[in-house]
Amino acid sequence: MNTVTFVLAAASAGDVVNLILAFLGGIFVAGALIWAVQLGMRVRDHELPHPSPEDQPHPPPGGAVREAREVREPDEVPHWDHGERLMPYELHASSTRTGKDQNRRRWLPGSSGSFGSGGIGHV
Repeated sequence: MNTVTFVLAAASAGDVVNLILAFLGGIFVAGALIWAVQLGMRVRDHELPHPSPEDQPHPPPGGAVREAREVREPDEVPHWDHGERLMPYELHASSTRTGKDQNRRRWLPGSSGSFGSGGIGHV
């Protein structure tokens, strides 16, 4: 045998080892996936059953709740002139309140336009 034969034998032996390692790695990954699916099935079998249709929520007896529309206006923070600070219970829970005028403001043609809309804007 000459040197070329030994070089080829050594190179092919390394390829065989790499092929065997890749095959064993693939078998390991496939086994891990099978184990994970079986574990998930066991966990799901121990969970509580899904609620029956009778246990699902039902609409109220008066029918479905409808949307309420109202015009809101800002609720300003109360001002104080004396030296004491405002306490949390003196503030309102919401930053808006029901407006005095409940008529919705309507868009008037030619009175406004959004930025970049290509319109002439406010005239």
